[in-house]
Amino acid sequence: MTSSSGSALLAFLLLVPLLGGLVVAFVRDNDRLAKQTALGFSLIELVLVVISWISYEPSGARLQQHFSLNWIPTFGVHLSFGVDGLALVMVAIIALLVPLLIGASWVDKLPEGRSAGGFLSLILIEQALTVGVFAATDVFVFYVLFELMLVPMYFLIGSYGGANRQYAAVKFFLYSFLGGLIMLASAIGAYSMASDELGKGTFDWPTLVQVVSDAPLSTQIWLFLGFFLAFAVKAPLVPLHTWLPDAAAEAPIVVTVLLVGVLDKVGTFGFMRYLLPMFPDASKTLAPLVLVLAVAGILYGALLATMQRDLKRFVAYVSIAHFGFIALGIFAFSTQSQVGSVSYMVNHSIATGMLILVIGMVIARGGSTQISDYGGMFAVTPVLGGMLLLAGLTTLSLPGTNSFISEFLVLIGSYGREPVYTILAAVGMILAALYVLWMYQRVMHGPVRGNALLGAVPGPGAVADPEIGAKRTIGDLDGREKAVLIPLVVLILGIGFYPKPVLDVITPSVNATMSSVGLSDPVGGK
Repeated sequence: MTSSSGSALLAFLLLVPLLGGLVVAFVRDNDRLAKQTALGFSLIELVLVVISWISYEPSGARLQQHFSLNWIPTFGVHLSFGVDGLALVMVAIIALLVPLLIGASWVDKLPEGRSAGGFLSLILIEQALTVGVFAATDVFVFYVLFELMLVPMYFLIGSYGGANRQYAAVKFFLYSFLGGLIMLASAIGAYSMASDELGKGTFDWPTLVQVVSDAPLSTQIWLFLGFFLAFAVKAPLVPLHTWLPDAAAEAPIVVTVLLVGVLDKVGTFGFMRYLLPMFPDASKTLAPLVLVLAVAGILYGALLATMQRDLKRFVAYVSIAHFGFIALGIFAFSTQSQVGSVSYMVNHSIATGMLILVIGMVIARGGSTQISDYGGMFAVTPVLGGMLLLAGLTTLSLPGTNSFISEFLVLIGSYGREPVYTILAAVGMILAALYVLWMYQRVMHGPVRGNALLGAVPGPGAVADPEIGAKRTIGDLDGREKAVLIPLVVLILGIGFYPKPVLDVITPSVNATMSSVGLSDPVGGK
């Protein structure tokens, strides 16, 4: 085993949620104990991430808290993990979200025959695998975890989702799994190149960067395409996006947060960690193709979001548009735009995570995902209405919210290198104001409508529903729901007004990536 200072900390970050998932599975017959145990393990993981963040030195080595164990020595495969600024911010985001998601799902009704323990066990195992994906520094280990993390998500959608959950789960799994197989072929190609160059094969990421980045352009392009297809499916970029609206529509709300807020970031993370350093010439050669797909995603996602009738599909298409901005910033090859893209990955997780959770709270009260089933809800639930407004405003990148600095950096950094694509992308900002405010107006304002809301009033008293003759109460946010949303509100406003702590962690890793591509224009992240 080889290690460095902090390696034990990273090992615990990998093992704690995995152990938590196994313990929760063991006590799954006791829902209350399972929930408490899951929350406890998720909070331990959050504390460990805080310690990892504090101990990380942005000006230090590229990979920190590194450790490595021999796994398959014959093929040069090691269980090798370490974090740079890109990995650390994504590990931090999932550590923040999981306790909130457990709290958000505390009173959720599950399908008959399904237990909260089984559900939360899968959430924690998914967290462990995703942390491993972001921290892996062996390409084969990355591939294995990339595929393994599909398994708990498949069951979370297929066992706990809506009426068409099986179709959505299978579609999600097949798209991602087949993309991963193509990536494996490229990884084997890179391994063979290392074997020819060094006399022995290896999947060690830093070594492969040195070997493959010097390969002829034609070789780089073929290897690039294998990795790119896997990451473009995961991101998702148009036209490989079609699994996401189905999965988001059928998954439980907290699973949709994980899917859109964390798992999809594996694709854009892969662009930065693997595509650019390993295949710099191919990345620059094929950048126009990626930029076309990015801008197409921005405009297509925005237009489809505007026309959506389903709240959960609305979020899916909003995210497709946002991922277009992230890809634009990465392949514009400006340090400023790439810092914006990585911070966009972080801030999108926070902003969209809050938007999905608030929409889930709306659906929990209204009993429908259809926008047409709502209206005038602000009069009944003003606090919930305020939370939806804030989530919507940060989604459209209002100045003062966390998403604004990311989108601003992407656009201003991209314009200097790719003005045409940037101008086209800016149209997406106008459409964002349209689809967010129109959704908000239809749900929260206008006359009260929908069987779920007619006759409802704030407060604990039940009232007669004139449409269905039933007694029902539509209450505003309760203490548990406020506790789930308040940390996200603090981050949205805190990062919006003072993004420096996040940018300082991200910027050195982006500078290193740009140097590997040969287009260094370092910024200090001040």
